Amino acid sequence: MDQIPALDAADVRFDLTTDVVALGLGVAGASSVISASQSGAEVLAVERSVGPGGTSAQSGGLIYLGGGTDLQRACGFEDSPENMVAFLRAALGPDVDDDRIDAYCEGSTDHFDWLVSIGVPFRASFCDEPNRESADDAGLLFSGGEDTYPFDEIAVPVPRGHKPQCIDSAGGFLMERLGAGVSASGARVMADAAADALIMDSGEVVGVLVRTDEGPRAIRARGGVVLAAGGFINNESMVAEHCPLAHVPNPAWRIGTPHDDGRGIRLGAGAGAATTRLGSFECALPLGPPHAMARGILVNRHGQRFINEDTYTGRIGLHALRDQDGAVFMITDDVIHQRNPIGLRIGFAAATPEELATDLGIPPEALGRTVREYNEAAAVGEDPTFHKRAPFLQPIGVPPASGIGAIDLRVDRDAIYATFTLGGLVTDPDGAALDEHGQRIPGLYAAGRTAASLAAHHYASGISLGDGSFFGRRAGRHAATRARGNHS
Repeated sequence: MDQIPALDAADVRFDLTTDVVALGLGVAGASSVISASQSGAEVLAVERSVGPGGTSAQSGGLIYLGGGTDLQRACGFEDSPENMVAFLRAALGPDVDDDRIDAYCEGSTDHFDWLVSIGVPFRASFCDEPNRESADDAGLLFSGGEDTYPFDEIAVPVPRGHKPQCIDSAGGFLMERLGAGVSASGARVMADAAADALIMDSGEVVGVLVRTDEGPRAIRARGGVVLAAGGFINNESMVAEHCPLAHVPNPAWRIGTPHDDGRGIRLGAGAGAATTRLGSFECALPLGPPHAMARGILVNRHGQRFINEDTYTGRIGLHALRDQDGAVFMITDDVIHQRNPIGLRIGFAAATPEELATDLGIPPEALGRTVREYNEAAAVGEDPTFHKRAPFLQPIGVPPASGIGAIDLRVDRDAIYATFTLGGLVTDPDGAALDEHGQRIPGLYAAGRTAASLAAHHYASGISLGDGSFFGRRAGRHAATRARGNHS
């Protein structure tokens, strides 16, 4: 990775001074701006596009929160920070950052209240279609496989996908509300501008050099600089170096804006910040809605199942792409498929599993055995191999079904494998950037996809908006406090 070296303050003439500078106005940057302003700081936001939004505005709008939020209770669910911690450590691991997980879960209810206080509404209604945002404006759903094996044996299943009150995808609506919060905060916004380098003085980040249409501007920041400039899914060289599997064949499925080019990470690294897990990425393989399609089975090129089909689609996608080389098929039939009249289409059909396997180019005997063993167990409501839940166990290709079919989910056949990066700068629970020895770099903060995600190796839908807004808020508050100290 090519770092962007920091400049020495002795070589810079500053054009203006403020308390806190936030680079980026996605969910993390906007949250840091609002929080720093609420803490009494003078704030400048630097945004490469025309205004707030970023990749956050393109998202479904799910925010992963829990521990007993008002929305969870209003929908009839009991949760606790300890229960949330147990799930996230298992679901996002291995090698999660325990301190940040603990802080996130302990502060989750307060963060939900903060979002409501700055104008983000939620309707107290539970959506029973998991994995993606509700089609209406229902505010709560299962978004990370909490109710599926093995997580239902590790923690009490509780939905934590919080969606702002908006029909269907809510990312744009969320960023409209946060953008309004930025405007109301009194912060100054410098749009169509990009950071060229951080500025340091004796190991401390004291400002940033910004490129604008009017020329370069050196900005001093008394409290610090918050890097919230997105991930690096659209930096060809970084992805090739660190997580080449994330660059799926169809670039349309790489989730991010052109500004997700790793600039924030490279700026931080140039100032001495450590990076971690740059090879981690999310990969959603949408198998609906409706979730009823989970009654089919997923097989690899060897005709074998490899996962419980009712789990979170991001977990399915990652295993399919990373462990099965993106060569997977969903085996289904016309009875199951009637539940999905407008979704995925059956591309292959046959009278028997063996005939179907021949058409798919996979071992007939293996697929025949897989379907036979699955059907025998499903007929009595069991799945001893992968523990799919009983409501989704249905024999495949037997009467009243007229045959058996397959949906082609091979990555090279343009199936949807939606990817984005999870690795980034190492930070602590206050959003402060750390060096390779685990020490804070004074005046430097990171949040959102510029920081390493809470999702260390696996993902749960809503974590990006959740930890981005949570740690962005904390970074802004901490930088504002530091600015007050530097005023005195």
